[in-house]
Amino acid sequence: MTDQEQKARNAIFRQVAAYYKKFHKKPAFRPGETFVNYGGRVYDEKELINLTDTALDFWLTSGRYCAEFERRLGAYLGVKHVSLVNSGSSANLIAFMALTSPKLGRRQVKPGDEVITVAAGFPTTVTPIIQYGAVPVFVDVELPSCNINCSLLEKARSKRTKAVMLAHTLGNPFNIKAVTAFCVKHGLWLIEDNCDALGSRYAGKFTGSFGDIGTSSFYPPHHMTMGEGGAVYTNDTQLKQLIESFRDWGRDCWCPSGRDNTCGRRFTQKFGDLPPGYDHKYVYSHFGYNLKATEMQAAVGLAQLEKLPAFAAARKKNWARLRRALEKYSGSLLLPEPAPRSDPSWFGFLITVKAGAGFTRDQLVAHLERNKVQTRMLFAGNLVKHPCFDAMRASGRGFRTVAAPSRRPASALPVTDRVMNGAFWLGVYPGLTGEMLGYVIKTFEAFFRGPLGSR
Repeated sequence: MTDQEQKARNAIFRQVAAYYKKFHKKPAFRPGETFVNYGGRVYDEKELINLTDTALDFWLTSGRYCAEFERRLGAYLGVKHVSLVNSGSSANLIAFMALTSPKLGRRQVKPGDEVITVAAGFPTTVTPIIQYGAVPVFVDVELPSCNINCSLLEKARSKRTKAVMLAHTLGNPFNIKAVTAFCVKHGLWLIEDNCDALGSRYAGKFTGSFGDIGTSSFYPPHHMTMGEGGAVYTNDTQLKQLIESFRDWGRDCWCPSGRDNTCGRRFTQKFGDLPPGYDHKYVYSHFGYNLKATEMQAAVGLAQLEKLPAFAAARKKNWARLRRALEKYSGSLLLPEPAPRSDPSWFGFLITVKAGAGFTRDQLVAHLERNKVQTRMLFAGNLVKHPCFDAMRASGRGFRTVAAPSRRPASALPVTDRVMNGAFWLGVYPGLTGEMLGYVIKTFEAFFRGPLGSR
């Protein structure tokens, strides 16, 4: 770039910064009128300047910003390889599909093989398993964490088990020590869905870096955002090549965008029944997709990544304030606790209404929403209860459930059903001010002073 062009860009960037300061001001919070959202974008002029920079380049696919984001996220997490994709759901899809590659030999996940997971979570942690034709084995969860009950892992395993695919619930790590020991013992793959836990630590190490593959989402409510976007990461070079093959149309070539003949053998190899020397850039070793991210997404992500430590600190501070304030209602509410050995970067504040509280989850949620405090269910609650499972439930095929023995087996996943019926969560994202959190706390106080809460 010439000095003249850089000066022109700098002049534009100054105008963009001024535009941000003048037109991106947030309106004042008005208690009872302004929604206290569960999540949202937190940004400044740096994101807009980066976005403008990519517009001036007019390089619309992945390029220098994508490469730099992958490098910096890898350095932050302490992983060797990061592959940027267009969403967290795509990240989960690519992470799982990488394990179906014939190049993995006997460890290849094949249709009919089983993958251990949970039903109390987001559907796209499970969707790739089902769409491929593998069998999800839904293990019941524990309260208050709503993470997998690790005492059931051995019971869940069969001769067909090939992998474990689990999310860290709302940023609170599952028992990584127990899960990784189980996977090592039985030679199983571990995919860490880290979409709700970016910045969380377990035993001093970032979540997402323990498994064979980790995934992240950069949708606006998450720990940082690109608008849409996600990432898949691994320390295994072979898995990195498989991840990027499935991401990039299923191609066998690993040349980055805009480069040719990295291997030096582009026209000298033999593949399948293709003629010798067929162009390696157009050889396909997998049935893949095009799930790459764009420069615009990565440009926003780079500015956000600089803020990630401060974002995590704000989430922890907001979570701690809610935990202290709501402790007095612990007779009626099961409140969250950080997992042992963990330092969560919380995605949300999880609450489960206890049996016998004198009110239901729905009544408390209705009060909060009526007073402009936004809430969310714990995603699917119990995924197998949803319409997408109607045919599988009717046939009794396509999935298994594993729960602790019960004298009254009213449900295949009894604790998961408690989550479905009694749990919800509040936001702790960095955009929440002290005034907003104070209003949330007062809204709880009003409920517990009322006829339902005073029972």
